[in-house]
Amino acid sequence: MKSVKFDGESVVRIIDVPEPEPGSGEVVVATAVSAICGSEMDACKGDGLATGNNGHEAAGVVIRVGENVTGIKVGQRVGASAIAGCGCCSFCARGQYTWCNDFKFYGNMHAEQFVVAARACHLLPDDVPWEVGVLISGDGLGVPYHTSTRIARDDIDTVAVFGLGPIGLGGVLLHAYLGRRVVAVDLSEYRLAYATKLGARWPILAGKQDIIPQILDLTAGQGVDVAIEAAGKPETAKQCFAVARKGGTVVFNGEQGEIPLSPSNDFIRRDITALGSWFYHFHEFGNMLKLYRNGLRVQDLVSHTYALDEAPKAFAEFASGKTAKVLLRMQG
Repeated sequence: MKSVKFDGESVVRIIDVPEPEPGSGEVVVATAVSAICGSEMDACKGDGLATGNNGHEAAGVVIRVGENVTGIKVGQRVGASAIAGCGCCSFCARGQYTWCNDFKFYGNMHAEQFVVAARACHLLPDDVPWEVGVLISGDGLGVPYHTSTRIARDDIDTVAVFGLGPIGLGGVLLHAYLGRRVVAVDLSEYRLAYATKLGARWPILAGKQDIIPQILDLTAGQGVDVAIEAAGKPETAKQCFAVARKGGTVVFNGEQGEIPLSPSNDFIRRDITALGSWFYHFHEFGNMLKLYRNGLRVQDLVSHTYALDEAPKAFAEFASGKTAKVLLRMQG
């Protein structure tokens, strides 16, 4: 079967690999679509991977099941969570797989088939198109939705999103849908225009002028209720703290290393709350499905779709900053 291979230095190839076999508690899925995530780009642009790819958002049809699988059958349409809990702990019992101390990560999903834990599969109703199914079962909507549950307060009116990759754009879409006024910040004019289509009220192009005074001016000098760091950059993290109002919240979605922060200036003297939000809880899938059925236009997050054989072009376009969410569609 065909699979994407990251050779490093932004070299992406299509290679032939054996079809995967499921282990105990696992299933094999014939991929309908997979989605590119910004977190894959470090491996893609850097040293590459010894085998395959770290694609972790995909949906398709179950074609093989391993031993000790219950509740999932051959022929069912599923979306896969990249995080599978152990299935035995209290967190797993509540569908909070990302908090499980023994969770397992599944990747290599940019391929004609992939293997994943049966317990990490969401059944997709027939009326849910693949492009929606892959986003509500993966990071595309999962991270923005899980983030929204951490800041589910009626007093939140203004939200600034720094970094308009797929996660940031998902945040724009969701918070605009929830009736909040959204500030969107990015270096890409394409993604700023896309954020506007998704509901951002105030697009701000970074890099040419100081962002902080602009956001403070838009909010009558008070700052935003919530600032979301989705770029994974130390400078945007510092900007988030600078534009959050007194008593406001800073959310970290973008992975990054250490950042110099002042407990006094960044937290104590302005009563700032900071929190992190990673992937999504497995039990939240049903709520995301309800949001889609109630009018959240999840499919609008997808700007480009390529055939699997076009993966090199798809990753190059994604890296250029001139896409929103990019899907790879398998033949058949």
